[in-house]
Amino acid sequence: MTDQVWPWPRGAATGIGSLPGSDVAEAQRVVLGELPDLPHLPELPARGPGADLVGRGAGLLVELPVELYAARWRIAPRPGRDLRRTRDLMERDLDQLAEQAEEYTGPIKVQVAGPLTLAATLELPIGGRMLRDPGAVRDLTGSLAEGLRGHVEAVARRVPRASVLVQLDEPSLPAVLAGRIATESGLGAYRAMESEVARTALRTVVEAAGVPVIVHCCAPDVPLELVRDAGAVAVALDLAQVTDLDPLGEAIDAGLGLLAGAAPALPSSAGRAPTSAQVADRVRQLWDRLGFPRARLPEQVVVTPACGLAGATPRHVREVLAACRDAGRRLAEE
Repeated sequence: MTDQVWPWPRGAATGIGSLPGSDVAEAQRVVLGELPDLPHLPELPARGPGADLVGRGAGLLVELPVELYAARWRIAPRPGRDLRRTRDLMERDLDQLAEQAEEYTGPIKVQVAGPLTLAATLELPIGGRMLRDPGAVRDLTGSLAEGLRGHVEAVARRVPRASVLVQLDEPSLPAVLAGRIATESGLGAYRAMESEVARTALRTVVEAAGVPVIVHCCAPDVPLELVRDAGAVAVALDLAQVTDLDPLGEAIDAGLGLLAGAAPALPSSAGRAPTSAQVADRVRQLWDRLGFPRARLPEQVVVTPACGLAGATPRHVREVLAACRDAGRRLAEE
């Protein structure tokens, strides 16, 4: 796989998505300043409903309107105020991206909740998660696929000189496959989804994007073979959650890229972010344990924080993104 062309520069670093605060203009400035080789569209969940992971993803659905009910997102009979607010927030984000990155010519990453996480979170009008109804899951998958296609086109229009990457956020994927999504009563769980059904749903959305897709999951036991078979170009992981190296090694050897979550999303007890040398060492040590040539590392691996940074302070955000950026450059120079 040494001759594979990756959709990011050698020695790149990026963020996972979320940042603290509610000022999207400032968040975009921070991302473009600290991550010049692979910036991403910031997500600011502190702005409230519609700025959260599920709300943003649900806002992309086509002909499946959503609304808030008892602080939970559910399928609605018609578009309403909650959906308008969600889509308005996304439009503001894209407008700000266009203003600040108009001349940007490299890859840029946008994040979207994946179909399985949405199915495990969104509720049906009659109650219960969409996950309970296979037909509803298929409808959701098709709706998200169509919405994501339009979203990618909208991003490309805003930054026409850039190349778009999509990150599908699937924090619930392992739980969906293992039958660990609790029912509303908390007394039971939804039936485990068959791997082939999950693979088909992911593949449908990946193919609809029309651009390289990364699947992000910071939970343990990420099904790496399923992610690769679904057509993803890379997987984004929290390295602290990787306990079995064999599946990761097999996936990387088969050509899956790795967004390596090597820097903690929150400060240490001493209040300090890691240095770029510490972040680089963590990535390097994992790569060496996997047994791959060092020359492949800066090509196939992108350095990232372990997860989103919404709970961090602005100072930690800048420090950890700078550490990831400089760690990537260190690894590229070796």
